[in-house]
Amino acid sequence: MSSRGPRVSKEQVLDVLSAIKDPDLGRDVVSLGMIKDLVIDQAGRVSFTFELTTPACPVRDRFQTLARQLVSDMPGVTAVDLKMTANVRPAFNGHREPAIPGVKHVIAVGSGKGGVGKSTVAINLAASLQLSGARVGLLDADIYGPSVPGMLGVTDQPQVRDQRLIPLEAYGMKLISIGLLAGADKAMVWRGPLVSRAIEQMLGDVFWGELDYLVVDLPPGTGDASLTLAQAVPLTGIAIVCTPQESALKIALKALQMFRGLNVTPLGLIENMSWFVCDDCGKEHFIFDHGRAERAAQRLGVPYLGAIPLEPTIREEADNGAPVVVSRPDSTGAQALRKIAAALAARVSVQSFRQLPVINVR
Repeated sequence: MSSRGPRVSKEQVLDVLSAIKDPDLGRDVVSLGMIKDLVIDQAGRVSFTFELTTPACPVRDRFQTLARQLVSDMPGVTAVDLKMTANVRPAFNGHREPAIPGVKHVIAVGSGKGGVGKSTVAINLAASLQLSGARVGLLDADIYGPSVPGMLGVTDQPQVRDQRLIPLEAYGMKLISIGLLAGADKAMVWRGPLVSRAIEQMLGDVFWGELDYLVVDLPPGTGDASLTLAQAVPLTGIAIVCTPQESALKIALKALQMFRGLNVTPLGLIENMSWFVCDDCGKEHFIFDHGRAERAAQRLGVPYLGAIPLEPTIREEADNGAPVVVSRPDSTGAQALRKIAAALAARVSVQSFRQLPVINVR
């Protein structure tokens, strides 16, 4: 910390902080409007708020350390009072009001085929965002196989108020699932028009309240539910879950291209069951091959969000009705999922700021 010297100005502080660049948005944090409430008192004490684009920001700690250090090193600064906050801004989609009142972002999680762990990933991504401090909802739109209620230990039926469903809550998240409406043990037999209507009702006839993110677990493939969602709601984007083997990846990429054709932004690829660690030897074994999803993402020009290990704890916790990021946060699988959720939140922020003009705050 500098000793007392010439009084520092707001313009000088902002100039120094403009050296901090957001790696995802490609602009400095001052022009992005992240520096707020800047005050300098007579004694040289500088206080300001650093407002992130998401509470799940993957570079939060780096931003905080760098901002504090840059301002502390300025001549005339005697102390730094830095407050870190977050404000998730809605995506620009040409609409003045969100398609779902109060919901800033609708994020779909899909896959080309079943059996890749899509629902488990969707649940843990939503829970990770909630743990970071975001307001999160989870819509189980897997009409034919709604597994989310069981994985979250929820069995109650939603209440109806003013002809709208009131979501249940699980681990701090708001939840609606067709499995809760029709009975978790009942087989779902739907024809195309009914599927579309069910999705529309779960989107529009639910009182979601104020949400930063609504995560939607889609059925596998490219059927009516996925088409209805893409056409009924301006999605912020979709994350595609795949496994490393070539045949599964090819099908997942077809789903990604389908959403691209519907003008839905691909937020990235997630490789599940990427590796397995042997208890005896402690080595990583790539059972289903390795690196194909990352190479495919590079080839298609979409983000690669990360890989998740084939880990018994993830399955065990899901069977017990808990997201592994909540129940076993220190496990390798939980840490991988939290990292992917942060990368996903960063891609959502890019969508929000893509149309944002440069802000002159000086």
